[in-house]
Amino acid sequence: MVETIRRPRITNVAEASSVKKSLRFKLKEKLRSQELNSLRRSYDIVGDIAVVKVTEGLGSQSRIIAEAIMRTHKQVRTVLRQVSAVSGEYRLRQLEWIMGEDKTETVQREFGCVFKVDLKTCYFSPRLSFERMRIARLVKPDEVVVNMFAGVGSFSILMAKHGGARRVYSIDLNPDAVEYMRENIRLNRVQDRVVPALGDAKQIIVVHLVNVADRVVMPLPEKAYYYLDYAVGALKPDGGWIHYYDFEHASKREDPIENSKAKVSDKLRRLGVGFTLSFGRVVRPTGPNWFQVVLDIKVNHKKAFSTERSRHIITPP
Repeated sequence: MVETIRRPRITNVAEASSVKKSLRFKLKEKLRSQELNSLRRSYDIVGDIAVVKVTEGLGSQSRIIAEAIMRTHKQVRTVLRQVSAVSGEYRLRQLEWIMGEDKTETVQREFGCVFKVDLKTCYFSPRLSFERMRIARLVKPDEVVVNMFAGVGSFSILMAKHGGARRVYSIDLNPDAVEYMRENIRLNRVQDRVVPALGDAKQIIVVHLVNVADRVVMPLPEKAYYYLDYAVGALKPDGGWIHYYDFEHASKREDPIENSKAKVSDKLRRLGVGFTLSFGRVVRPTGPNWFQVVLDIKVNHKKAFSTERSRHIITPP
């Protein structure tokens, strides 16, 4: 039987049509028709902070929009404007305070877990809540998991709490994210199962985690393809599961899942890996003809992983 995963309430991602209509209704008397048409249709809510993208033409109306968001979502105490794309090694975005408490730290609650995060110094997306729980429900009791790009620990903690993993090695390159991860591990009382690690995942795998994992999670689309051989290396000699995330381009005539499958299959074959592409789905659209996708890959057999890789590790562009 397939267990149903309830999607989180609208307080995590404000995209439901009723909420959009409510916000637009509240702004109908305060914005011109042209301004309403340029209003972004979605915004994130993380804990008690709303993050909204306001177009240049609406910049002067930011406080009016923020006020409407706070009236629509009573739990919101801070509204921030995202003024840059997510970028850089740590995947951060520039944020400007608009209204409410002047802060960037908050606590997100998901499926009985709590995640403390500073949105200024750590990457966190409430839009991945469903996906985090989907993966957690796939984890079998007593499994060993390697999370190569763990952030503040949300995937890792959910796998420990709801999947029953015996050990989750939770790696991230961002020192601020790892500090919050350590606190979240304590807050969720999974110190005996989640092991935080600061550093580059490929280096840590080469030195400490070759042939240890039943399952590897790769929730960083920008780097997953370049780290795929290290994910294979972390799996036990008889194989296991890899949850692979990527950004994929696809025209209207193309299927982003099939595009991703073709790219990944080619690389795995070149690595001498026997595998099955068990499942794939579009997690979310990220722009015109661009999609975030996930593939669940069953590795059936693999070649021995050479620790000589540590001498010539290639950094992705």
